[in-house]
Amino acid sequence: MRILAAISLAVLLGGCATAYQSQGLSGGFSETQLDTNVFRVSFRGNGYTRAERAEELALLRSAELTLKNGFTHFAIIDGRTREQSGTYTTPTQSYTTANATAYGNSAYGTARTTTYGGQTLHISKPSTTNTIMCFNGKPDIQGLTYDAQFICNSLGQKHGVACGAVAK
Repeated sequence: MRILAAISLAVLLGGCATAYQSQGLSGGFSETQLDTNVFRVSFRGNGYTRAERAEELALLRSAELTLKNGFTHFAIIDGRTREQSGTYTTPTQSYTTANATAYGNSAYGTARTTTYGGQTLHISKPSTTNTIMCFNGKPDIQGLTYDAQFICNSLGQKHGVACGAVAK
C-alpha cells in the first residue's frame, strides 16, 4: 500500500514545472472576462514551478488573450502573487541484518539496522492573478502598459510557447 501511495505521489507531481496549459490537476492558466476589454488572468504552478515562471506565464497569457480579442496593448490594473506552502514527509522503512553464533549456553552476535526515508520536503506552489485592461493602440495613461505582440514574442520564445495574433 505504501509503494502505491509513493508511486501515485510521484505521478501526481510529474517531476517538472507546470506547463503553459489550461488549468488542470498540475496547474495552468485560467481567465474570466469582466467587461469587453477587462479580464482576470491567473496562472497556478505546482511544487516544481518558480514564482518568476508563474508571473511570466500569467503575463504571456494576458498578451495572448489581448491579441485573441483584437486588442494590441494591455495594462495590469490589479496584480497579486502568492505562494501556497506545505510539507510532505516520505515514509520510512528499516532493514535489519544479524549474525549469531552459539557456544554452549551462550550466544554472540551482531546486528545492523539501516533506515531509509523520513525526509521532509518543503513544497511551495506559486500563483499569480492579474486583472488587465486591453486597448487598441498604446494608451496615453499613467502606469506601465505592455505591447501584447512584443510580450508574446519575447516570453513565448523564452518558454517555448507558440503565441501570436489572431487574424483580424
